[in-house]
Amino acid sequence: MREHANDFSDDIFDRYAQYDDTDDDAPRAQRMRRRRADDEIGPQRRGRLTATERDLLALRREDALTEDGALPPDGDRWSTWDDGEQGPEPHPQWLITELAAVDRELGVLKTGKEADVHLVERFLPGTERSCLLAAKRYRSNDHRLFHRDAGYLEGRRMRRSREGRAVALRSDFGRNLIAEQWAAAEFAALARLWELGAPVPYPAQRVGTELLLEFVGSADGTAAPRLAQLRPDPERLQDLWRQLLEAMLLLARHGYAHGDLSAYNLLVHEDRLVLIDLPQVVDVVANPQGLDFLERDFRNVAGWFAARGLGVEERDPETWVRVLRAEAGLEG
Repeated sequence: MREHANDFSDDIFDRYAQYDDTDDDAPRAQRMRRRRADDEIGPQRRGRLTATERDLLALRREDALTEDGALPPDGDRWSTWDDGEQGPEPHPQWLITELAAVDRELGVLKTGKEADVHLVERFLPGTERSCLLAAKRYRSNDHRLFHRDAGYLEGRRMRRSREGRAVALRSDFGRNLIAEQWAAAEFAALARLWELGAPVPYPAQRVGTELLLEFVGSADGTAAPRLAQLRPDPERLQDLWRQLLEAMLLLARHGYAHGDLSAYNLLVHEDRLVLIDLPQVVDVVANPQGLDFLERDFRNVAGWFAARGLGVEERDPETWVRVLRAEAGLEG
C-alpha cells in the first residue's frame, strides 16, 4: 500500500470541538452492540484451478485465451489488461501492464454472498517480474444476489427503460445488469477515492463483473487481517481510531459514505487501516437515505472501538455524526 498523507494533526478531536454541545461530565453514551451477518469465509487454499473453476473462468473470459484455446505457459489465462477499464494514472510501478503477461490463480481469499475474491499472480514470462492481485468476481446468476440492494441503488438510474424493468423484475438479464452495475460502481468509487488519497486498494482494472485490485497483504500471499480479527493494545487502538476518523471525514468531505462500514471490511496492513468492499458506496446527497448510511457507518465502527475499550466519550458519537454531516455540507 502507498503511504497516505495525514490530513489531520494530533489535535484532531480539538479541531472539531465546536460541534460538541454535550456536558463533559455527562455519563458515557450507550454503545451499540456489534451486529454483523458476516459473509461466509471459506478456508484459504493454494494451488491451481479445479476443472470446474477453469471452465467457469474460460466462459467468463473467452477472449483472454488464445484462438485455439491453448493456455499460456504456467498460467491460467493471458493478461486481460487491454480488455476493459484501467485504473487511474499514473499506474503504480508494481503493476504489470504488459500484454504478454500471464495470470495464474493461486486460490480463494474470500467467499461471499455477492462475490468471491481470488488471489491472482500476474507475471511476465522469462523475467522475475510479478505482482499479486485480488480478483473480485461478482456472481451474475445467483438468485440471492444483492438481497440488500434496494436502498443502495437509489440515486443510480439505468439509461434504458428496458434495463430498468429488468432490474426491477430481477430477471436473469436484470441480475446480470445489477452485477455489472455494482462492479462498475465499486471500480469508479475506488478510482475516485484513490485519487483523493483515501486508504483503499488501488483498482487496477475492471472487465465486466471482475475487478482486479491491489492485493493487501504480504508477498507470500497472506492477506492482511480484518480489523475484527485483531485485539489491539490501547495505544494502537487509539491510532487506528484516528485513522478511521480521517478516512470517514475525507469521504464525507467529497460527498461519500461507505454504506456498509464495519470492522469486517476494514483491513489492517502494516499498522495502516485500509477500506475495502465498496460496491454500495453512497452519494450522501443524491441518495435520499444518504444521511442514514453516513450515521450508521459511524455508529457501527464506533461501537466496535468502544467494545474494545476506547474512550469514545472523548467526543460523543452524536458529535461526530454532526461533524460528518458538516463535512458533507449537510449540517445546518
